[in-house]
Amino acid sequence: MPTTSIDFLKRVSMFEDLDQRSLEAIANAAVEQRYETGQEIVRQGDTGVGAFIIRSGKVDIVQDRDGREQKIATLGPGDVFGEMALLDEFPRSATARAVEPTTALGIQRWHFRGILESHPQIALALLPMLTRRIRNAEGRSPEAARH
Repeated sequence: MPTTSIDFLKRVSMFEDLDQRSLEAIANAAVEQRYETGQEIVRQGDTGVGAFIIRSGKVDIVQDRDGREQKIATLGPGDVFGEMALLDEFPRSATARAVEPTTALGIQRWHFRGILESHPQIALALLPMLTRRIRNAEGRSPEAARH
């Protein structure tokens, strides 16, 4: 994985406090993928196998609620989605769809778990993101519309 991926990961808030070895481990595990406008990256209800970090482009996060699609957020470069799938195997809680040509780094759960064993500080970086998710789900966060 080129150094540019490591430099990019350093600017992602989830990873900004990680050391060089941790960033290299994530960069080596990440697979860059391209998506066309309108293409679904993940689908609500499917089993999640990993997370995505948007490198370029925009992604709408939408949920099917009683047969009607509701947009939850629009994410851009540096934003992360699908991170809950790094920790569990539950179905996806929302659909992520490219709004424009988009490039994302995908990290699969089994790679991520191996990285966690040798770089436990990554788990500490994930905790604030996951607690924000829980607060948003409970409707207690002013950022509830963000994710």
